[in-house]
Amino acid sequence: MVAIIKSSGSLRNIIHYNENKLKQNVAQLIHSLNFAKDTDQLGFTDKIGTLQKLTSLNERTKLNAVHISLNFDPSEKLDKETLQKIADSYMQKIGFGDQPYLVYQHHDSGHPHIHLVTTNIQRNGKRIKMQNIGRNQSEKARKEIEKEYKLVQAHREQLKHVYELKPINVQKVQYGKSETKRAITNVLDAILPVYKYASLPELNAVLHQYNIVADRGSENSRTYKSNGLVYRVLDDKGQKIGAPVKASAFYNKPGLKFLREKFAHNEPLKQRHKLRVKNAIDLSFLKHKGQSLDEMIKALQKEKIQVVLRQNDKGIIYGITYIDNQNKCVFNGSELGKPYSANQLQERCRQEQTQTQQQKQHQQDIKQSVILNQSPSKKQDGNTGPKIPGMKDAFKELIQSESEGSLAAELKNEQIRRRKRKRLRH
Repeated sequence: MVAIIKSSGSLRNIIHYNENKLKQNVAQLIHSLNFAKDTDQLGFTDKIGTLQKLTSLNERTKLNAVHISLNFDPSEKLDKETLQKIADSYMQKIGFGDQPYLVYQHHDSGHPHIHLVTTNIQRNGKRIKMQNIGRNQSEKARKEIEKEYKLVQAHREQLKHVYELKPINVQKVQYGKSETKRAITNVLDAILPVYKYASLPELNAVLHQYNIVADRGSENSRTYKSNGLVYRVLDDKGQKIGAPVKASAFYNKPGLKFLREKFAHNEPLKQRHKLRVKNAIDLSFLKHKGQSLDEMIKALQKEKIQVVLRQNDKGIIYGITYIDNQNKCVFNGSELGKPYSANQLQERCRQEQTQTQQQKQHQQDIKQSVILNQSPSKKQDGNTGPKIPGMKDAFKELIQSESEGSLAAELKNEQIRRRKRKRLRH
């Protein structure tokens, strides 16, 4: 048996991942413990409500969702009752026996496995420590359960890669390629709880990367006047296509009320990441002298920073947004400071290009001046510099003097050697 433990900050993502498996008929909810209702009576609201009630008791702990998979050898045919007992035994041994948890049996791979979903926040508001739980409590529990149920023994290091939990696959949504609502849901599950955005345009800057837009409609529209929100798919040119899907149609209800709470929550969280984006922009100008705006955008992409330009119908740039995909933060240009706004960046690029062209022209002028100042005699004589009167005779005297000095020294040394030989003979 191989046990893999993952912590995250989104219970919704984890539960939705497993609930989607149920909808696809490749999983079953086979067990639950410490919920107010029996397993077969639990609805989605019951599942997430119970767990979120606990996480609300400790808002300081950000990684409060726990997702565990217990994986068995393909040769093992374990019935539902045995899997339930193994799940209870494992959770008890790692210190989660009193927590509410859900047990899903998945049938979408070549080996038997179950997924357990819970939280590490207890009823008293204290968190269960997760540090080294996999190496310590989990490994001990695994070995004991293998012996008790006569399971095939497995080594975590050797088999972990085979049974690794698969994250939600987030791709650009292509209209007509997949069911629209499900495709949008996958994107929202990956973006909404993770990225730090503080306005609808900032959120849309991120969603555009996946061909999605959150749309309020025009100011005169019924949707806008009623504070409604819809999500739409975009084509490769950024145009809206297909039917809109109301925010209320999604399981987590990501409407304006939900988003405004996220805006307020995210605003202070993203401030500490401003400096990285500013430094990346400044560094690109230092490394690439005379770069254009397009070249700067490409340089930032290498630092995992996506630049979104806002343009009018005539192609004039009037705004810029930076998406730091490494730290999952979104910043409007002016928010970073005046030098990083759209107008100032364009002016900065123009000045850099002008200075670079002037420097190149200056270097060309110097080279041309050197060529023009060369005398005709230089080419005829093959000399490397202009002739100086008397230089040739002076040079000969110097060589002669050095030669004579060398010979005199050599003669003196020879005389000394002869005197020494005479003394030795007498």
